[in-house]
Amino acid sequence: MKPQEPSQNSTDLKTLKHLWRFLWPKDDATLRHRVVISSALLIFSKIISVLIPIFYKKAIDVLTHPSDLWYYTPLFMVLGYGIVRIFSQFFNELKDIVFAKVAQRAIRRSALSTFNRLHELSLRFHLDRKTGAISRVIERGVRAIDTVLRFSMFNIFPTIFEIAFVCIILFYMYDYEYSLLTIVTLTTYIAFTIGITTWRTKYVRKVNAIDNISNTKAIDSLINYETVKYFNNELHEERRYDESLAKFEKISVKNRVSLALLNIGQGVIIAVGLTAIMIFAANDVQVHKMTVGDFVLVNTYLLQLYLPLNVLGFAYREIKLAIIDMEGMYEILSELPEITNKSGAKDLVITKAELEFSDVHFSYNPNREIIHGLNFIIPSGETVAIVGPSGAGKSTISRLLFRFYDVTSGAIKIDGQDIREVTQSSLRQAIGVVPQDTVLFNDTIFYNILYGNPFANSDEVVEAAKLAKIHDFVLSLPDGYETMVGERGLKLSGGEKQRVAIARTILKKPSIFLFDEATSALDTHTEKEIQKSLREVSKNHTTIIIAHRLSTVIDADEILVLENGRITERGSHKELLAMKGQYATMWKKQLSKTEVSKTIV
Repeated sequence: MKPQEPSQNSTDLKTLKHLWRFLWPKDDATLRHRVVISSALLIFSKIISVLIPIFYKKAIDVLTHPSDLWYYTPLFMVLGYGIVRIFSQFFNELKDIVFAKVAQRAIRRSALSTFNRLHELSLRFHLDRKTGAISRVIERGVRAIDTVLRFSMFNIFPTIFEIAFVCIILFYMYDYEYSLLTIVTLTTYIAFTIGITTWRTKYVRKVNAIDNISNTKAIDSLINYETVKYFNNELHEERRYDESLAKFEKISVKNRVSLALLNIGQGVIIAVGLTAIMIFAANDVQVHKMTVGDFVLVNTYLLQLYLPLNVLGFAYREIKLAIIDMEGMYEILSELPEITNKSGAKDLVITKAELEFSDVHFSYNPNREIIHGLNFIIPSGETVAIVGPSGAGKSTISRLLFRFYDVTSGAIKIDGQDIREVTQSSLRQAIGVVPQDTVLFNDTIFYNILYGNPFANSDEVVEAAKLAKIHDFVLSLPDGYETMVGERGLKLSGGEKQRVAIARTILKKPSIFLFDEATSALDTHTEKEIQKSLREVSKNHTTIIIAHRLSTVIDADEILVLENGRITERGSHKELLAMKGQYATMWKKQLSKTEVSKTIV
């Protein structure tokens, strides 16, 4: 039997419950006090606003039936009317002032919590999601929080309170028909609004989904600008984007038509209700059951209710749509991180920085194991290289060490401490990684190097750049270290980007270095220079070098040959060549390629 999906109402309540945590924070009593005070001011302002028409009625009755004090009494009533209006406006604005900090703090905390959760979620989550869609979800979610707070706190609840108060006054002052007609009109209006808005929700969801797709396609195309140009596929990208826009256009038209139908229905209900009540009032004036002041009072109340009631329908629609926008953001907050710190986890304590892989098995999914029982130890201060063909599992080892994923069985230990037993922050602080695919922030070269240690000073940044052999290049640029690198560092060459990444890692000053094809994008001369620098930097540091180009690992203390997730050979460069096995074959192939390249040149 197919599991029953949760109702939309339960989903809405769950979303609002998420929001309430930020509106009523347990760790901030001041904000909670602001919520209480602003609510009290809101109620007080509404009570005063409901009393305003009574002063208006009294003034009209006195003017139409002047007494002996005909001069002073109307003046008193008019002044009272003006004073009450002023107080109503004053308390209403004061409420906004008090609540402003609550609303903005809730928005800030929601956005920050979502941002933090995205960083907590596993690499698997981010590989499955698209950045464009996620950024759109957060953007709409933050905007939606403001909408929900503005309309619910300052429109929905106060309007309902005002309606109830007016109905009580009408029932107390006049025949029950007036309050009954008012209740029937409002109930019909609210029921119609809720029903049609719920029906329209499916169109809004589709609009959001298609908007995410369109935005993702546009961002992907722009990020991969060079690839689009290489293959002359501008028209192809245009067609793909236009297909999404066409779907967006079609569903948006349906959404707009359904909104027009809703507005028409609301207008008819209000008009019929107002007309019916005014007919009753006019008749009562004719038979002298009501004064002209009473007629004006009823009319004023109805007009006073009409605007907030009209806003009530709009507010409900906006809140309903905003909740849909918030759902995506709170779904991210509800995602559970795949990799978490164990309860009571302590920081990693580095003594020697000895690294051990003990019978490590790993699979991305249960049907296919990638790593099969790896066993090796890297003593303190030594360098171990891992080589092998593509798909052998080399990069997976770096992801396991950095704990982007947890091993399926076995253990990875640093100085005898299982990395699953220590905090992720302390583990990652101890490891410096230079990845094969270097991505830089769209900021200055200085900022990208400083990212390795945001608390470092300028001299330390320059020293790291010198060790990475990029300092002279940076000085040759017109803006020096303030040169912007562009989106994903596209303004720099592959080698320049990699040298910035190396400088960034050097600045981190880790206990363990991990170079994942760190010099693959460099020319032979630069590669040798950086290798020399890396040997100096990583001297007396535990170092792992993952490489495809064997010339980069000949000085390693030990070389592990990996194939299909298993170590097939191990030893020094000379020992492996003497074995005349897989490593020796790979060496000969690469050596012959090098000779061919020299001949061509």
